[in-house]
Amino acid sequence: MSAGRPEGRYGEDVFPPGQAGEGERIDFGALAYDDVTMARLRALGAGPGWSCLDVGAGTGTVARRLLDEAGVAGVLAVDRDVRFLAARPGLEVLRADVTGPDFLPGRRFRLVHARFVLMHLPERERVLAALADHVEPGGVLVVSDAVDLTSDRAPGDPYAVAMRAMWEGLRATIGTDVSGVPSYPRLLRAAGLLPVAAEMHVPPLVPGSPISRFWADTWERGRAAMLGTGLLDDAGIDAAVRYLRSRECAALSAGMLTAWGWKPGETPSG
Repeated sequence: MSAGRPEGRYGEDVFPPGQAGEGERIDFGALAYDDVTMARLRALGAGPGWSCLDVGAGTGTVARRLLDEAGVAGVLAVDRDVRFLAARPGLEVLRADVTGPDFLPGRRFRLVHARFVLMHLPERERVLAALADHVEPGGVLVVSDAVDLTSDRAPGDPYAVAMRAMWEGLRATIGTDVSGVPSYPRLLRAAGLLPVAAEMHVPPLVPGSPISRFWADTWERGRAAMLGTGLLDDAGIDAAVRYLRSRECAALSAGMLTAWGWKPGETPSG
């Protein structure tokens, strides 16, 4: 790595899959975003006959819904840790690193999907271009990542402080960077995809909701990184969790920006 670049990695230095409750944390995120993701994938045409690649598949909720609800022909679910994934008819599971030079050589899919993956990778632009190469002619690449809606001028309530500490802490430890997410449509176009488009979803922060529980669990697991920023202490994180659980909460969750682009050319028959 270059000088000054964080040496840590998602799933190793923060959010290790073997930590108790990590699968549940991932599922809280899925409950908050899967319906929106599936609505977009279905609107793009995902259905019978489609071969699909799901990168950073997590616990496999999107992969399974592509099979069960969209009726696609098959899904290859890829993650660096596959302990939460189980193969079944139509669902292939592969342990692999999307940043590696030998990632799926020669394989192409009608749909390539990656959610909350690129934002954690310092080489995100290169990886996005590589994912575009795995889209077959006439197919589509769909990428989703977080957009921070907690501005520096937001009131200093416990939630706003915790969110700023989380983003800063993750950037310092594992290189997470959401500042460039709004540029994804441009990056898709630069990768040779046309046309491109994007949309954003912001789940409501309601006490006890999946997204509120997701953030509370995320802060707990990222506590060391957040404390390392000096922006808050343990009491500040605890106060932010209480704020999320209260009726006093008046804040915006991070948004999920989804961008997609089509590979020019006719879709192969069959």
